[in-house]
Amino acid sequence: MPDIKTEILQSLPSPQFGQKMKATDPSLEVLRFMSERRSNLTRALSGEGPSAEERDLILQIAARAPDHRKLFPWRFLLFEGEARAKFGENLAKIFKADNPDADNDKVEFERTRFLRAPLIIAVVSSPKQDPRGTPVWEQELSAGAVCMNMLIAARALGYGANWLTEWYAFDKRVDAVLGLQDHERIAGFIYIGKPSENPPECRRPDMGDLVK
Repeated sequence: MPDIKTEILQSLPSPQFGQKMKATDPSLEVLRFMSERRSNLTRALSGEGPSAEERDLILQIAARAPDHRKLFPWRFLLFEGEARAKFGENLAKIFKADNPDADNDKVEFERTRFLRAPLIIAVVSSPKQDPRGTPVWEQELSAGAVCMNMLIAARALGYGANWLTEWYAFDKRVDAVLGLQDHERIAGFIYIGKPSENPPECRRPDMGDLVK
């Protein structure tokens, strides 16, 4: 007998191209959910990861981000299982080259970075050359929206998530390891797993300081 989560996944809508969609869909539950949205601590994400079906749903929801002219200016790199350790070896090598005097603990931390969660998804910002003149900035913002959608989808499925960049998101040698093209860059690494602790609420802005 399928569990509740499987039944929910199987009941989700799958809109087809051209299908009329709801213009609005009021939901107090969504408002409550978003009012409590909080990134998880990466160190607490080492529990069980999403199933293949859940992972694919997270990616599908992520790809529903706003995207001017539907250029899909982003792509995904998945790190699961041994792929995480393999990538960590590259990070350790690059870090050691830049920090030859670093102690073993620091090098080991770099080697095990991607072992902090069972699933890491790299969101690659990949702007398209568009003869209609769609600004690259808009395309890069779309990649950021993809990252946010991914956090929300993971939480809605009962997983914790954290959107990180850190030094390796801005290193051309790492870009080469990942196979990025010259015009591409990392929008974020999304760490996903079952959290082992509840994160405390963090400081939020005073809206009076932001709204004029």
